[in-house]
Amino acid sequence: MLKIRKFACEHLTQGCVTDERTPRFSFSVDSDRQGTAIQKAMISVNGWSTETTRQADIAYAGQPLKPFTAYEAKLSVIDGEGNEARASMSFETGRFDLPWSAKWITDGGYRFTEKGVSPKPLTFRKKLKLRENVASARIYATALGVYELDIDGQKVGSQYFAPGFTSYKHNLQYQAYDVTDMLKNHGGMLTAVISGGWAVGSFLFTRRNRYAADRQALLLEVRVAYADGTIDVIGTDATWQVTQDGPVRMADLYDGETYDATADLSNAEWRSATIENLRIAPRIAAQYGAPVIAHGELSPVAMHKSGKETIYDFGQNIAGVVRLSLRGKAGQIVTVRHAEILKEDGSLNTAFLRTAKATVTYTCRDGQQVYSPRFTYMGFRYVAVSGIRDASVRVSAVPLYSDIEEVGGFECSDPLLNRLQQNILWSARSNFVDIPTDCPQRDERMGWTGDIAVFAPTACFNFDMSRFLNKWLADVRAEQGRGGGIPCTVPAHFLSIPYVMPRMAVDWWGDACVLVPWAEYQATGEERFLRDNYATMKKYVDACRFWAGLGLGQHRYIWRTPSIFHFGDWVAPDVKPRQWQARAKWTATASLQHTSALLSRIAGVIGEIEDCEAYAQLSRSVASAYRGVFTDGRGRLRREFQTAYALPLCFGIFPAGEERQAAAANLAALVEKNEWRIGTGFPGTPFILFALADNGQKNAAFRMLMNTKRPSWLYEVKAGATTIWERWDGLDENGRCPTGKHGADTMVSYNHYASGAVGDFLYRRVAGIEATKPGYETFRVAPMVGGGLTAARAWTESPYGQIAVDWRVEGNAFSIRVHVPVGTTCTLELPDGSQTALASGTHEKSCSL
Repeated sequence: MLKIRKFACEHLTQGCVTDERTPRFSFSVDSDRQGTAIQKAMISVNGWSTETTRQADIAYAGQPLKPFTAYEAKLSVIDGEGNEARASMSFETGRFDLPWSAKWITDGGYRFTEKGVSPKPLTFRKKLKLRENVASARIYATALGVYELDIDGQKVGSQYFAPGFTSYKHNLQYQAYDVTDMLKNHGGMLTAVISGGWAVGSFLFTRRNRYAADRQALLLEVRVAYADGTIDVIGTDATWQVTQDGPVRMADLYDGETYDATADLSNAEWRSATIENLRIAPRIAAQYGAPVIAHGELSPVAMHKSGKETIYDFGQNIAGVVRLSLRGKAGQIVTVRHAEILKEDGSLNTAFLRTAKATVTYTCRDGQQVYSPRFTYMGFRYVAVSGIRDASVRVSAVPLYSDIEEVGGFECSDPLLNRLQQNILWSARSNFVDIPTDCPQRDERMGWTGDIAVFAPTACFNFDMSRFLNKWLADVRAEQGRGGGIPCTVPAHFLSIPYVMPRMAVDWWGDACVLVPWAEYQATGEERFLRDNYATMKKYVDACRFWAGLGLGQHRYIWRTPSIFHFGDWVAPDVKPRQWQARAKWTATASLQHTSALLSRIAGVIGEIEDCEAYAQLSRSVASAYRGVFTDGRGRLRREFQTAYALPLCFGIFPAGEERQAAAANLAALVEKNEWRIGTGFPGTPFILFALADNGQKNAAFRMLMNTKRPSWLYEVKAGATTIWERWDGLDENGRCPTGKHGADTMVSYNHYASGAVGDFLYRRVAGIEATKPGYETFRVAPMVGGGLTAARAWTESPYGQIAVDWRVEGNAFSIRVHVPVGTTCTLELPDGSQTALASGTHEKSCSL
């Protein structure tokens, strides 16, 4: 039987509202027959149809789509046996480039000049009066600040932190809400609450505020269609009312939220809204990113008393908010503080939050009530609650992260590795809060480019990252400096850190403009990720080449600008923090070789033939210089450290043969000398196990992977980590934090996903799933057995359907089950070296070890 597994427009199967004039469609199918192949597929919409055998990135090419219009897309798929499957899905167009009839409004009487804090939340309202026979009603809304809407006290939509974090000077999203059912009784009271958020509130540890606006502003239209075909548009203007007397008294992304449930809007001091003239002019487009939503609810696993506070342990470090279900008295104040770890006396350890207060304050009304913050979030495992008896409150935790579908996973016979995989997933969830952040708890939570640059392949295996990364990359393009440099955080947002203030090219951090689109292209096969970002990549790599070119001879290809402009081997555990950046010559030069090689391949994919050869030659020249300057020409580095071997081994800088084998042996010896412990920072961590395992040092790779001594991945697991740490030395064997002794002060996060890039090794080597054509159109399954593992399974959702591998070892017998989706082919390589070509379906094979 042939059936449609998934049919999507712009990577959404439902709820798609787009301003793309040529939206893309994709589909996958399932079949209960072995060897099923698609003969043809037909997609039709708006009188246009196309026949194709492609399953992804199918662009609409019919008559121009109209704004504010719902369309139905139909799909028919026929396989080689004549079996047919059909499906349909709907999507809507947004405003396109139509001008807004609404006006930006604010509170003209509010003068927000205080430094270091966020503004008072503003509440706007408008009584909507509609005629009879409403056919549909949509709200189109955006804001400078973070907004939420409700109609007659009922929340509109499920999104947190709308309109989202973007480079506001360039890009701003608007949201579309279907409120037909909420307004069908001839209207209602529409209320909008706006906090400062990223656009106006305090942000970064410098606590700069008013980044994009001097105060919050709202832009909103209610578009009502009636049964007789007429349309009314009700927009924000001076007839709206505004007050500062709403129940949300304070909202700050770092400090938390203060809420007064006794506030009565009917007695508030309302005044007419004021038309606001913005000082920025961004492109405003229908939401193209993945909205932040709630993902379930966690109950405490333990609780204890600490002074006047009750400490609740949720058993999992998350990004999110608490939910309080309580019985209180009017005026009673309940306080909730948050932290990732505890002190030795059992109280909250908030030292590493730095200036972030991470506190919720709730003033009760009488009776039973439920409260959860809406304008802030925290990174925490523990909360301390005071001001209420334990018996009068139920405390739970709500994880918040972007609405990205979880499509992949990994399990094996070792419970510590399974927990490591869960830690990777939870750190990703915690840091995919509208943008790829570094951490969710302290006064940072910024879009550090280096973290996602190294983690992107792991992310794309586990999640459908397409909309999330596409949104962020639009800001990467917008923020690129005139000289080609990429800010180290995107959106840049008042980045007043001296060594990254200039928009210079910074190795590995700036590399995100190449590595992230490439990872997404490998996962989806969609060339638009390459085409959309090609000019940015090229300008960036040219900037890197410029800085390296300041030397003479071979040193023209050694990137050696002052280390203060690099991060080098960031958080490497074998040297003190001040030495991380001193390794920049090695990390930057390897970066230039790698990005230029990738750019050559990308140029070839999109037909830029001259660029393809030019960047290939650059890559070869840099590789030669790396060997000539940093090594003895026989595979030994003149200055040895793990990252300096791992990068050239993985990037082909060491030529195949004796030199590469010698380099791998030297790396293995270095690792053994370090008792098989990790010694890499951000750049080297994703690659070190590949560098060993792929070059004849498989046993060394597995000994490092399975090591439980500090520092190592599994040391963190044994220490009780439920997420990935920022630094390998986050806690010592006694549960104490030794950092701060070597110049890093309070740069300690227990929820940082970068080192979780090791997941890529689990999926591509231990499980053995590796794409050989973008989007897994063809792929290889070649499990690497070792480390004492007796079983492993992994799965990921390709554009063609689910790929799944399940292998096990019993004695000297190896057996494996592989599922190959329709539209793909697989080469299975067994541990005995035999190879088999697999068509679609589920296959079982075995061999002797």
